[in-house]
Amino acid sequence: MKIEKLISTIVLTLTISLAFAQDINEKHSTKINKKWSHVATKMPTEWYGSKEAKLIAENVLLAQKEIGGWEKNTAYHLEFSESEKAKYLLKKKEKGGTFDNGATITELKFLAKVYSNSKDERYKEAFIKGVNYIFKAQYKNGGWPQFFPVKDAADEIALDNTEPYSMHITYNDDAMVNTMQFLKNIFTSNKEFNTLKLDDNIKLKAKNAFNMGIECILNTQIIVDNQPTIWCAQHNENTLAPANARSYELASFSGSESVGILLLLMDIEKPSKKIIASINGAIKWFETHKIEGIKIETETQVDGKRNRIVVKDENAPILWARFYDLETEKPYFCDRDGIKKNSLAEIGHNRRNGYSWYTNRPEEALKKHKEWLWKRICYSDLLDYFIVN
Repeated sequence: MKIEKLISTIVLTLTISLAFAQDINEKHSTKINKKWSHVATKMPTEWYGSKEAKLIAENVLLAQKEIGGWEKNTAYHLEFSESEKAKYLLKKKEKGGTFDNGATITELKFLAKVYSNSKDERYKEAFIKGVNYIFKAQYKNGGWPQFFPVKDAADEIALDNTEPYSMHITYNDDAMVNTMQFLKNIFTSNKEFNTLKLDDNIKLKAKNAFNMGIECILNTQIIVDNQPTIWCAQHNENTLAPANARSYELASFSGSESVGILLLLMDIEKPSKKIIASINGAIKWFETHKIEGIKIETETQVDGKRNRIVVKDENAPILWARFYDLETEKPYFCDRDGIKKNSLAEIGHNRRNGYSWYTNRPEEALKKHKEWLWKRICYSDLLDYFIVN
């Protein structure tokens, strides 16, 4: 009987061990299959108090630059090897902090969530350091560059054979909009940051930085025939004029990035007349530059490659171009040679299929605008709107 009990105990132990190992593997697999942005901000609230979340937080703390920001496109939720840890330790003093692709803002949101569940003061200290980085990076004109400190010419020419553009005021991929929304959540005491108990001085700085950002947005809006239109994906940090980025991202009216700006403006509780005119001007521009009767499909070529094509379809949803020429206000398409073309079919396979040249994002702004008119504007402002338009 003793032997049978011993065997039963061994079998039970092995079963539990295997189940535990399987559970760990499943969790690890789930973590690998998720993007860092999802792990950082969209996991269940209680998960941010887990041992796993704290281990990830150690990676985030290690990778934070001395100046306060983080690099982009880094999977902090995956285990760092000893060599990777050493690399991040050595790189702390180097440039590389950025707001591109959600960097810095994503890491700050993650630290706030982990702090809420653990109250580890190191997370709060790193959070405040990151917020101060945002303040340092802002230009006096209210804009934010893509990288701070900005990259030098050698860094960017090596990437895409273009002149340096990381210093430009960057609306591309909603970099500046995401930063401003984050600051707004700080000074409006959003519940996401309540447990940090940030002092009033930080909240005041966040509010001032946000307001400066709004001024920058209004001052960079492209004016045509004395009427506000939309924005370029990036603007010169000195002149505020539309500016080039990568070789195929020329100065233009941006049919995509302007949407994030509009949504931000429409979220302001008491908009000034200047903000109202800015919003209405941009909406009017989108209304007059929509593209109807086409859709984008992907076909398989004879060589097996996938290829995007434009197909006529009277019932297709409305689209807008990613970029519109500043002079003609017509859509353009471009290869890495920087030469504008009139159609998607005229550019090479790489850029035709490796970049988004059409967008339906403005549809969201048009829908929000209808709600905004009723909810945000008093009678006199609504009257002004119809008089102007």
